[in-house]
Amino acid sequence: MSLPLAGVRVAEYAQYVAGPLAGVLLSDLGAEVIKVEPPAGDGYRKVMPVAPGLGRFFLPLNRGKRSVVIDLRAEEGRRASAALLSSADVVLHNYPPARATEFQLGWKTLHESHPHLVAGVVSSFGRTGPLAGAPAYDLVAQARAGLLTAHASPGDRVPVRAGGIPMADLTAGMLLASGVLAALVRARETGVGELVEISLHGAALAVQLQDLVRLPAEAAADEARIAVSADLDRRAEEIARDTSMNPYYRCYAAMDGYVAVACLNVVQRRALLELLGLEDATVDAPDLVPDDPAVLAAKQSVTAEVERRIAGGEAADWIARLAAVGVPCGPVHVQATALEDGQARANHLSATIDQPGIGQVSLLGPVLRVGADEPGDPLLRGAPELGADTAAVLGELGIA
Repeated sequence: MSLPLAGVRVAEYAQYVAGPLAGVLLSDLGAEVIKVEPPAGDGYRKVMPVAPGLGRFFLPLNRGKRSVVIDLRAEEGRRASAALLSSADVVLHNYPPARATEFQLGWKTLHESHPHLVAGVVSSFGRTGPLAGAPAYDLVAQARAGLLTAHASPGDRVPVRAGGIPMADLTAGMLLASGVLAALVRARETGVGELVEISLHGAALAVQLQDLVRLPAEAAADEARIAVSADLDRRAEEIARDTSMNPYYRCYAAMDGYVAVACLNVVQRRALLELLGLEDATVDAPDLVPDDPAVLAAKQSVTAEVERRIAGGEAADWIARLAAVGVPCGPVHVQATALEDGQARANHLSATIDQPGIGQVSLLGPVLRVGADEPGDPLLRGAPELGADTAAVLGELGIA
């Protein structure tokens, strides 16, 4: 039996988790997914390798795809890419704006050259706001969105991801796939593609939508929670500890809060070490557990040194210094402050509804954007009362 997306071609330029997950979900529905990789390959091929060029986590996110190596830095590669895009129905990528423009994958160029294409784009923090274009990974997105502190356990020291699961990455991939499907429906009708965007930050907020509701009577309690969250050190017993000895992908306690650090490549890891004046013999493969006890002790010593140095400064200062040298990082928020974050507001992720019987309710707005227009404050209706629209809907269907 033919699958619903049979005949649809997807050109996937994405790496790591969110974009490739969207690609594999579309593949599962019958689309032909052509994975376009740089000469060095998707960076996830090197994480937890199980065979040459294949990482454990790479396998489930890329099964069923066809891989094509194209060097987008070369003119010949860009010509090959243009030919592929002409034959595709969907393009997926997670390049930051400057890199997307360089590789001729920016929306304006794509839409002018290939107006039929639906473009699915994953970003760290969205198109607008002070962090637009800034690099980040799942851990940093979860931290800024308050998700890291949502499952805190008494007695633990610094925040960690629940179960080690990249919730922002996975959620973003699922949402992106659903948005692409919606845009494909309209493109079949109009012949014109659209831009579909999701940010890891928005996705990390989306999985908490039930917990981000604030009723009018809760305003005073929120103010108290926000005051407490300003000094996260006082909430140490409510926050989960990272017991990993990998110093490059974890949270650290500063004097007045926590800092999430997420270095997934050697360049970023070396930048962290250089900033702190440290050396690490395992910098090329920090996830591997060394057989030599002396090497393990040295590795643990590096983590302890990073902990000690960050503990001596303020969180905001460390975030500024780390970001300046290209280390993906960010603050750790709690749910009470997640939607008050400037980046969340800049991307209109915070919304208010006028809920009958309750009043003004603050909650999470739409995180999936379709269309290239700049976002505005979302116009949302309240939740319907049970059966409120039964008569109207049945009337529209001609049922009395």
